[in-house]
Amino acid sequence: MNPAGMPADDDIVFLDEAHDAAATAARSGAEGVWRVLIVDDDADVHSATTFALANLEMQQRPLEFLHAYSATEAREILARERDIAVILLDVVMEQDDSGLQLVRHIRDVLKLSEPRIILRTGQPGYAPEIDAIRDFDINDYKTKSELTRIKLYTTVTAAIRSYEQIRAINTSRRGLDRIVRASTELMALHGLDNFAAGILQQVAGLLECEPDGLVCVREGGNDHGELFIIATLGACEGLSRNAAYGIGDHAIARAVDGSFGARHHLFEAQHAVLYFPGNGSRDFAAYIRTGAPLGEIQQRLLEVFARHITVGLDNVMLVSRLHNSAFYDPLTKLPNRTRLREILDESLSLGNREGIALALVDIDHFAETNDALGHQFGDLLLLSVAARLQGELGEQLTIGRVGGDTFGVLGDTALVNPGVLLRLFDKPFSIDGQDVQLSATAGLVSLADYEGGGADALKDADIALKRAKLLQRAGHFYFSRNMGVDIRERVRMMHALRTAIEDNELFVVYQPQIDLASRRPVGAEALLRWKTKDGSFVPPDRFIPIAEYSGLIIEIGERVLREACLELVRLQQLGFQDFTMSVNVSQVQFRHPRFLDMVRDVLHETQAPASRIELEITESIAMEEPDALIRLLGQIKQTGISIAIDDFGTGFSSLSYLQRLQADRLKIDRSFVTEITSSARGSSIAEMVIQLGRNLGLSVVAEGVEDERQAGILEALGCPLAQGYLFARPMTVDQLRTWLKQNGAR
Repeated sequence: MNPAGMPADDDIVFLDEAHDAAATAARSGAEGVWRVLIVDDDADVHSATTFALANLEMQQRPLEFLHAYSATEAREILARERDIAVILLDVVMEQDDSGLQLVRHIRDVLKLSEPRIILRTGQPGYAPEIDAIRDFDINDYKTKSELTRIKLYTTVTAAIRSYEQIRAINTSRRGLDRIVRASTELMALHGLDNFAAGILQQVAGLLECEPDGLVCVREGGNDHGELFIIATLGACEGLSRNAAYGIGDHAIARAVDGSFGARHHLFEAQHAVLYFPGNGSRDFAAYIRTGAPLGEIQQRLLEVFARHITVGLDNVMLVSRLHNSAFYDPLTKLPNRTRLREILDESLSLGNREGIALALVDIDHFAETNDALGHQFGDLLLLSVAARLQGELGEQLTIGRVGGDTFGVLGDTALVNPGVLLRLFDKPFSIDGQDVQLSATAGLVSLADYEGGGADALKDADIALKRAKLLQRAGHFYFSRNMGVDIRERVRMMHALRTAIEDNELFVVYQPQIDLASRRPVGAEALLRWKTKDGSFVPPDRFIPIAEYSGLIIEIGERVLREACLELVRLQQLGFQDFTMSVNVSQVQFRHPRFLDMVRDVLHETQAPASRIELEITESIAMEEPDALIRLLGQIKQTGISIAIDDFGTGFSSLSYLQRLQADRLKIDRSFVTEITSSARGSSIAEMVIQLGRNLGLSVVAEGVEDERQAGILEALGCPLAQGYLFARPMTVDQLRTWLKQNGAR
């Protein structure tokens, strides 16, 4: 470097610093100058130093001088002034160690680590110790007689270079720390809009300027995609949020467009544009008004910041997509069942529920339309229905899609009523150029005085919808409290039944079957009972339907069959060889694909004789899917097990079908046994069943025999077997064994 006014023989040439260092030094408070503080109690030293350096430039900047004539005055200046690059400090002033005490104050009290300190003394005998120079980060130490003009220039230049490098390092470190904090703070924000506004705030903090800018997203993934503003701050807040090209600020639009087109950051004299490449079809850009060119370090820090935030934007977009997937229907973009439940919870929590209703609207016969015309057509149909609901009611009501072809409508009862909702389906829907006439069924719940939450309201509306479908398609049904009580009781019973299974509250009892002629026991029917912990009994007609509905009957039925087989084996070991064990099988068990395997497994495990096992099926089971049932019964009979048709006479079996079933026994339902003594023709059905059994070669058992008169009539009609309270009530295994010994079983 060849400063103006210096003789040629005084030229000092330094190796060029990387352009980065010069260009990236943080801007000082006094823009474009190096500030030098001269601290000396000799005014001539101030004048000489200023005269020697005043007209020189260092690192392409002039010098600006501050003057202190004592350590005390220097402390005052340092307390209020910033960005002092070099301090030329006299060691001896008011006191011998005033200079060193001032150094300690600068480093330890003011915590100023960047200014470079050059100690000067006119009294070499007062030179500081080497430890003091090292510990207090003193840049140089010279006697005043040494500092010729060229040496002073050299010393100050070296100090300024050191200051510049330290300042750049500290600026980078602070910037990187800020980036780490910014990333953490931004990731705590929810929603794309908040995240975008957070980017502008963090960039302003990084550049130490006021936040002023906007964040845009380009939809479509190409140069012609639509450009939308998603966040604005500062002077940009007045700009349109719709599209960058329509914001009225052509300079901003050009800058943002240039960044998107080039697919990288732009750093201009008055602004910067950060480019964030997104996944899929979205890119982002942040326009920041800087008011001045950015240094190289600032640019690089922004590049690092952008790389971090690009990952954050991807995460925000992922969370946004997950949120949409979790709370919005992907086809119609309407709130899904989960979101509608949240909205319901919010509405119910406000307490003002008067005049609010929820309706579930289900498209009639949609499955058939979907199957006949294809899923794509079905999707178009759903979109058309969603558009009509949203277009007609969306401004006043909340519309959601809660299931395949079921829509939820929430709001004022004046609009959420069958007349308004079902009338929307009067006009045909236009799909692919063809008109499609639809009808719908609605289930409704009034939320006035409603005691449940959002999930309960949706369940109750479901119940009302199912009831409406059963009663009349294209109709409606309002949920009533009694319906809710019934459903909740079933749910409570189901949970209690699960617990009862785990706690072994269910057990098997046995009711003997009697030969009417000899009055000797020939077998027993295994019956399931439930005794709760408090000693009360739950009737089978209450819990068996729940077990069938919930599927628990599969596990329960297997347990009953296993226990009955084990008891049969024990009875045979006690000498009761000619004894048959009957076990009821429900429709749900028969339909289970592993039923036959389960029966075989139980026979193998218990070693019970299959010839002494009888499975009872109801006549209603026998009427469903006859061909499949006939095949299954044939496979069961191959194991040696016999088949009885329970409650015979209550269904409508055809005789030809009855022969194909290859049943072994018919059981006369207790209702017909009761009628035997109630009227002149009361025995006609029982007599018919007995005669039918005789003609088909089937054994017959009469259920529910409670008195001798019934038993006598049945015996006279030719019924061979009976069971009922007249002979024995259902009993436990111990009671059964005692009873069999007392009643002459073989």
